[in-house]
Amino acid sequence: MSTIHTQKKSRGTFNSLYTGEGGIDFIGRSKLWYWITGILLILSVLFIAVRGFSLSIDFEGGTKMNMPAADYSTEAVEETFTEATGVTPELVQVVGSGDARILEIHSERLGDDQIESARLALYEEFEPVNSEGVATPDAIGNSTVSESWGSTITERMIIALVVFLVLAAIYISIRLEREMAIAAMAALIVDGVVIAGIYAVIGFEVSPATVIGLLTVLTFSIYDTVVVFDKVRENTEGYEHSLRRTYGEQANLAVNQTFMRSVSTTIISALPIIALMVVAVWMMGVGTLKDLALIQLIGVIEGTFSSVFLATPILVWLKNRSAATKRHNEAVAAAREGRLDDAEEVLTPAVGGKRTVAKPVAPEEPGQPGGTWRPGRS
Repeated sequence: MSTIHTQKKSRGTFNSLYTGEGGIDFIGRSKLWYWITGILLILSVLFIAVRGFSLSIDFEGGTKMNMPAADYSTEAVEETFTEATGVTPELVQVVGSGDARILEIHSERLGDDQIESARLALYEEFEPVNSEGVATPDAIGNSTVSESWGSTITERMIIALVVFLVLAAIYISIRLEREMAIAAMAALIVDGVVIAGIYAVIGFEVSPATVIGLLTVLTFSIYDTVVVFDKVRENTEGYEHSLRRTYGEQANLAVNQTFMRSVSTTIISALPIIALMVVAVWMMGVGTLKDLALIQLIGVIEGTFSSVFLATPILVWLKNRSAATKRHNEAVAAAREGRLDDAEEVLTPAVGGKRTVAKPVAPEEPGQPGGTWRPGRS
């Protein structure tokens, strides 16, 4: 009997989240979400200002050399490279796993003579082999990007981000109400700043693939926010003429009703990204895929947080500043205290000067406490 009871309780809990009856007070804890967001924003801006970003050679220009990693020591490779070129590399790292491990050397832009000297010195010291198992200097590859090319890429990255934000603002302004559009853009900006702050804190390299991934996850964030706001708009339609719930309570109900959908979408989105990181990065050592997968994993999690815990509280705050919503909140409070006449006096008039008043929900069961709605009760 206890097992059956536990199973029913478990199913009831999840079902209550899906149906919006779970009563998680997202809006009531708005200050907590604001504090968390504020701390993240402050830390992100500080780290961006102090540490900056670790830009790939595609943005800064420079030279990257690579060879099969084998069991070479990164310190020994760095020393050999420095002695051959007179330049200390900015980064020496091993990516991938097993036979696919690659050793990469990042440095400032080198001349052709320096690159050739480094290639010969690395070959003489470590004798790397090619895919056929033959030791040859050709097993050491290199790529160079000029500073002018890097500045062009940087300029185009900035243009792409600005165009994206403008198009996103236009779309949600048409698609949503004014307050919803403001809240959605605020949450989107928070996403961008926090993700950038994470990259500055940890020192992840920013590459063109990172920018592509950022645009992708910002789009995901907008999508998730629009889904939540669609439900908010459905729940709050005509709320001014009803004493059933306040705007904030209707919005909170909408977040409850879409919460499990957002979580499920995040998990489903994260699984292939994690698979990409494990297979393509850890096993194959494909650096470009690593950059793409990493930004998407971070962005999907952050986007879900902002759409569920930030966008709707901002929307309710904006709505509660309007005179109509203030009057409605007063009317609902008066009705719950049993002062229906006073509630009618402050409730927004309907068309034609008549008032349409929906009384608070009366209890349907003898043991149910009294006609006042609380989060989690339908």
